[in-house]
Amino acid sequence: MITLTPTAVSKVKEILDMQDPKPAGLRIAVVGGGCSGFTYSMAFENNPGLLDKTYDFEGLKVFIDQASMLYLDGASVDYVETLEGSGFKFDNPNVRSTCGCGSSFQA
Repeated sequence: MITLTPTAVSKVKEILDMQDPKPAGLRIAVVGGGCSGFTYSMAFENNPGLLDKTYDFEGLKVFIDQASMLYLDGASVDYVETLEGSGFKFDNPNVRSTCGCGSSFQA
């Protein structure tokens, strides 16, 4: 299972509410790419896939495909604001190594 912190849920809902038309929810995926092999993808979704796992976080629907679930099981997503910037941060126990830029990983 994946978890989203209350801060992450609040931020996604804030951004979701600005969309017109409003999407059905958020898709979180792991895609090939980056210097370490995989990167995280977050995008709004209108139509979840037939085999997607659907989670509900305080009314926010989150869709994850089966292949991505293999890499995201046990992961947590937070939204952080620092002096260097702000964004969504993944804490994933399945990651063996990351690249220097911190945006891709190897599992």
